[in-house]
Amino acid sequence: MKNKITANIITLNEEKHIRSVIESVMEVCDEVLVVDSFSSDKTKEIALSLGAKVVEQAYLGDGGQKAFGAPLAKYDWILSIDADERLDENAIRAIKELDLEATTYDAFSFARKTFVGEKFIKLWYPDRVTRLYNRKNCAFSTIGGHAKVETTNVKALQADMLHYSYEDYSQMIKTSHKFITRGARLAFEDGKRASKFDPIVHGMGALFKALILKRGVFHGVDAWNVAIISAFSSYMKYAIMLEMQENKKV
Repeated sequence: MKNKITANIITLNEEKHIRSVIESVMEVCDEVLVVDSFSSDKTKEIALSLGAKVVEQAYLGDGGQKAFGAPLAKYDWILSIDADERLDENAIRAIKELDLEATTYDAFSFARKTFVGEKFIKLWYPDRVTRLYNRKNCAFSTIGGHAKVETTNVKALQADMLHYSYEDYSQMIKTSHKFITRGARLAFEDGKRASKFDPIVHGMGALFKALILKRGVFHGVDAWNVAIISAFSSYMKYAIMLEMQENKKV
C-alpha cells in the first residue's frame, strides 16, 4: 500500500535551497506544502514551478510556523523538513518501506548529518529529530522557540537527513549571534535567571561535553571549531541574561 504523505517546508528567502529540498521529498511525498514568510527572492516562484502548494504566513517561530502548515496539508502523515535539509538515500528507502496505514507509532525520527560547507561535522551526529508524524495524534509545539513534535510514541529510523546549515564558519558565527540573543530573551521571558557564575559554568560545560564526553578532541580541527563556537554561544547566552537582569528589560 502506497503511503500518502505531505511534505511541509517553512521558508524565508531560500532560493538557494528550495529546489533541492523539494526534489528530495518528491521521492516519497504526494504533496509538497511550502509555508513562506513573505520571501523577497525567488523562493515562491521556484516552489510553484515545481508543483508545490505555497501559502504565506508571517513568521510565528519555528514551532508555530510548522504547526500552522499541518491543518493545510492534504494528508494526515506529514514530513516536516527545513529548506536546508535533504533526505539521504537511506531515508528515502526507509520511508518507502513503511506501512503508515498499519503502524502503531505516532511519529518517526531521523538521525541528522550536519555540514559546515562540505564538511560533515561528526561531533553533532546523530542529532535525532522527529520529522515524520501523524497530525491526528501529535503536533509541533508552539511554545517559545522549541520546534519539536510533542509525542513519546516515536520509532527511530536507521535513516539520515542531510543538514546543510552553514556555508562556512563565518556564517556559523554570524548565525550564532541571532540564536544567542533569542535564547537569552526566551529564557528571561520564561522567568529564568542567571547567576554571575552561569556564563563560565555553562560555557566550560559545553566545551567539556563536546571535546571530552563526545570525544570531539579526537575528531580533528572541525570538531574543535564547532566546540569552541558552541561554548562561546553558551557563555554569551548567560552573559546576556545577566545584562538583561541588570537593566531590568526584556
